[in-house]
Amino acid sequence: MTDGDLSAVGRSLYEAGTLKQTRRTGWWVAGVRDPESVAEHSWRTALIATIIAKLEGADPARAAYLAVWHDTQESRTGDVNHFGKKYAPAGDPQEVTADQTAGMPELLASAVRELVAEYEAKETPEAICARDADKLECLLQGIEYKAQGYENAQRRIDNSSSRLITGTANRLADELLAQGSLDWLRTALEEGKE
Repeated sequence: MTDGDLSAVGRSLYEAGTLKQTRRTGWWVAGVRDPESVAEHSWRTALIATIIAKLEGADPARAAYLAVWHDTQESRTGDVNHFGKKYAPAGDPQEVTADQTAGMPELLASAVRELVAEYEAKETPEAICARDADKLECLLQGIEYKAQGYENAQRRIDNSSSRLITGTANRLADELLAQGSLDWLRTALEEGKE
């Protein structure tokens, strides 16, 4: 491979950086003024995917790999929320990915296309875990927004919870719903212990 072969890869890395500024638009409907970015969502989704996959007996690295790439197409389509898709459907993730990987070394381009196809097919244990992680991250973000006073986040919390597939994701959702968003800090500070 020559350095010229990496020019498309370099461009794709700059393109991926735009996801740090691309806001998750579904939260605007809930009144959140400055919602998380797609990149922030994808990072925690990948982390959650490793947890779900490990506890479900799937490959955590593969699930995280799928989760990292699951929304990369939004650098070109933007984050079209569920309500918006009624009027302006987002591009097909596999077609967008094919355009995004054009010109990359085939070894890399085919790997990325295969990841997106696997995620979209919803068939492998790792894809199911990654998709559950996507929903669980949305539920978790909703809990955090609700704690900040955005009461309309409850709709997203309920919707995300109802769409979980794996036993692990469902049990984890129950646990998250039973906790406060700062319980981790209280535990770390050993508050309430005498």
